[in-house]
Amino acid sequence: MDRQFLQVTAESMMARALRLRPVILTPTERACLLSLSRRRTSTQAIACRARIVLAAAEGKSNLAIAAALSISRLTVGKWRARFLARRLDGLRDEPRPGAPRRITDADVARVVNKALETPPTNAAQWSTRSLALETGMSQSSVSRILRAFTLRRLSRHARRRRQTMLPNQ
Repeated sequence: MDRQFLQVTAESMMARALRLRPVILTPTERACLLSLSRRRTSTQAIACRARIVLAAAEGKSNLAIAAALSISRLTVGKWRARFLARRLDGLRDEPRPGAPRRITDADVARVVNKALETPPTNAAQWSTRSLALETGMSQSSVSRILRAFTLRRLSRHARRRRQTMLPNQ
């Protein structure tokens, strides 16, 4: 009875594999996917999605791809379907729910450029409050931007430690 169940399962898997839509890649898509899967700077999620599509283009079943990449069969099916529907754009993450960003990339660039390129008129370096007044943003937003780019001012203790570490000449 177990043998018969295994045989039916194997037959149903073969039938399912035959129903999968084939993934046919253009040469540029194949080059892009290979680059994404091998690049060091790609996130692991994007690299895994690229490997899924490349394996699907070789004609492998979802189950074989899942076993080879140590992921679930449903994950393989999801990314195969998304690629077939939207091609390379389908491999990107969809926008997350929630409120849209109020601080644009241009605002961030403006704050960073102002902090790095133009000195303040009445001080040695920018404070978050003076930079906020200059750019028209809140002090907490400017502080978050500077922290993200590690541009915050040295604290009094850090400056003192730096001065004591310098050798006297």
